[in-house]
Amino acid sequence: MSRRNPTATQFIEGLLGEGRYTFERKEAAHRLGGSPPAVYMALYRLQKSGWLVMPKTGFYVIVDPQHRVAGTLPPEWFVHDLMAFLKKPYYVGLLSAAQLHGAAHHAPQEFQVVVSGRGSRVIQAGNVRIRFLGKGPFRKGGIEDRKTPTGILKVSTPETAAWDLVRYPRAAGGLDHVVTVLSELAESLQAARLSETVIRHGEPIVAQRLGYLLSKLGHPGLVGGLADFVKKAPHRRLDPSAPWKKASVDRTWHLNVNAEPESEA
Repeated sequence: MSRRNPTATQFIEGLLGEGRYTFERKEAAHRLGGSPPAVYMALYRLQKSGWLVMPKTGFYVIVDPQHRVAGTLPPEWFVHDLMAFLKKPYYVGLLSAAQLHGAAHHAPQEFQVVVSGRGSRVIQAGNVRIRFLGKGPFRKGGIEDRKTPTGILKVSTPETAAWDLVRYPRAAGGLDHVVTVLSELAESLQAARLSETVIRHGEPIVAQRLGYLLSKLGHPGLVGGLADFVKKAPHRRLDPSAPWKKASVDRTWHLNVNAEPESEA
């Protein structure tokens, strides 16, 4: 007697029973049998009923009853699988990483993922917005694995998060918000690891701005290595979005202090 293929609902419930919350359409097609249009429609009906979300074509997230009101799982539960599906190196960065390290004055409005190469458009999964920010080739170090209820998540270290916040201030909500987050993140920073981070990235201007801001926040012990790194750096603007300001120069950090960012806390 031939074994009957499961229904789409049975397939989903079976995955949940295995502790799985994501799958690809090709796996569903293999397990369910039937024609591709029939499988697509079965999964589409589960999307309409709130059982599934599809952040990328062919990749599905199962929404268990506990998270049905939010319309999706927490992104920490499925982003690692999503990036494996997309075959893209990644890490959770900027404001989202800062939040995971306990430094978030306000909950970020989007989940920020840093990818190697070019960024891509924002995707929506239920009530969750995921933004992909492009960066050059990833260098060894600066990323750590964090356990989640569904597996792991690659997250920037506090030091890499600090570097990224200063390097990409617009994505972080502007310089005032960067200062606010740095004021909370500073407790997690280590001077030696911070120096290694700026040397690894090799952009003196970021070290100049980061060193200046941490000094102003009252953390001179964190920035000695950064000051050594920028001794021969040319003078730059503290705020790249603002014009030069006359007679306002910080000689330690070789910065034109053209803004006075303040913590929003």
